Amino acid sequence: MANRRDFLKQASMLVASGVVGGSILSSCGGGASKGAAPKTPKKHIGLQLYSLRDDVNELSIQKVLEIVAQMGYVNLETAGYNDGKIYGTAPAEFKKMVDDLGMRVTSAHLGRNLSDNRSEDMNWWNKAVEAHAAAGMKYMIMPSSPLDGEGATLDNVKRYGEYFNEIGLITAGVSMTFGYHNHAFEFKNKIDDVPVYDLLVENTSPDHVIFENDVYWTQVGGYNPVDYMKKYPQQIKVLHIKDEKAIGASGTMDFKAIFDQAYANGVKDWYVEVERYDGTPQEDVKKSYDFLDAADYVK
Repeated sequence: MANRRDFLKQASMLVASGVVGGSILSSCGGGASKGAAPKTPKKHIGLQLYSLRDDVNELSIQKVLEIVAQMGYVNLETAGYNDGKIYGTAPAEFKKMVDDLGMRVTSAHLGRNLSDNRSEDMNWWNKAVEAHAAAGMKYMIMPSSPLDGEGATLDNVKRYGEYFNEIGLITAGVSMTFGYHNHAFEFKNKIDDVPVYDLLVENTSPDHVIFENDVYWTQVGGYNPVDYMKKYPQQIKVLHIKDEKAIGASGTMDFKAIFDQAYANGVKDWYVEVERYDGTPQEDVKKSYDFLDAADYVK
């Protein structure tokens, strides 16, 4: 199974090899010509571009964005930041690439674990915030942390809670929101029988930190994502819609219940992520779109 943290560590190498990339979200609809039947607005279906990570490397980012737009996705999340650039592209240029295809980029996955030098850590985040604000994003999401294995201690949870709050204060200054994305380990690892996920939520400020709940990893971790959306409606503001492979392929995820609760909570943004494949990445990303586009419970 793909390892997100290893991927992020390799981001600078991908940039050095000429990768250019993006995250997109497209507005829907468009006016119909006089006398023609109005077009049915596209559903607000988002995509995490990590789903096409190999294509981003092998093709140009421009080509990948064109493919994604053709599929019908309108809301994208990136996973390729390095040193002030998004997939090796200046933020404003990247935003224009996305906008020109009728999409918008709204979220980004990026991260820096705590080091022994807090000043360097925050300088890194300040530069990242500036870049993503220039790209017009709404969210900056840290996709993982060292809070698994031996790192799953209450002291570490509290340290990261403080760290996340500090980052959230910076993003709030430019009208962006900082958040954290889970894997399964935040649920499997417990401290005094309380999942690390719960402890993270309870040790961060709801005014400055949100949570992007990955519904598949939550279920793999042994919990129902709907229960967590009910438990933390003020903190879980973004979702990763995920399955074992293409969306809907496993038959084990209750996506109707997930979407019903998400809409009840007022969740506005969510992103398909495909990490493993039955076919090619493009085939499974398209299958995922088609499954959600045909679902009457998806708006």
